[in-house]
Amino acid sequence: MARSVVLNQSPRCERCQLPPRWCICDGLRSIDCPVKVDVLMHHMENWRPSSTGHLIKRVIPTADVHLYRRERPLEREAIIQPGKALWILHPLGEPLPAAELPGGLQVLLLDGTWRQAGDMMRAVEPWGRRVCLPMTGDSRYWLRTQAGEGKFCTVEALIFLLGALGLTTARDQLRLQFELHVYAGLCSRGAKAKAAEYLAESPVRVALPELLEKLSRRRARDTGA
Repeated sequence: MARSVVLNQSPRCERCQLPPRWCICDGLRSIDCPVKVDVLMHHMENWRPSSTGHLIKRVIPTADVHLYRRERPLEREAIIQPGKALWILHPLGEPLPAAELPGGLQVLLLDGTWRQAGDMMRAVEPWGRRVCLPMTGDSRYWLRTQAGEGKFCTVEALIFLLGALGLTTARDQLRLQFELHVYAGLCSRGAKAKAAEYLAESPVRVALPELLEKLSRRRARDTGA
């Protein structure tokens, strides 16, 4: 049965937000991303250790997270950077615009449920261009059930965008950090079989063998296996 570290108030690492047994901080790597990335996070998402909005901030040093509350109006000047074209990613936006120099681009990601994202979109839509990405395939965010076919989580949207902009190194590095986050999250819930299935198709298996071995030893020690 899956376990919740939030409901059980289990101790968590202050950085990766996972239980100490599954801490993945040794595998976290900073990503050089020329696009200015900002995450508008619904306040209900802030406390969830599975949040990929927090993951973006952990691995992209130039990224920022801003909390959204309906009763506290947002200040555009506190988020938008002068001189940059702002894209607000949303499934109902316009098709991906023609090539934009990554250094001149700022991207605002909406982090929350689909209903919450709609609320946030209405608050920020006048700020920039609402852009839809050509996202295909199945979500790898196995920590939550997606709202429907073709639906992806916040960090997956950024992964698709980086690929579309030709930033393949940053895209691959972010995908690796995302899948490590998901794998460890599944392990922390006791979903051993599901975690093994996920890892079998993940770049984490090849890229971070030493960390996986460390996690395996830590688990064996804690369970007495």
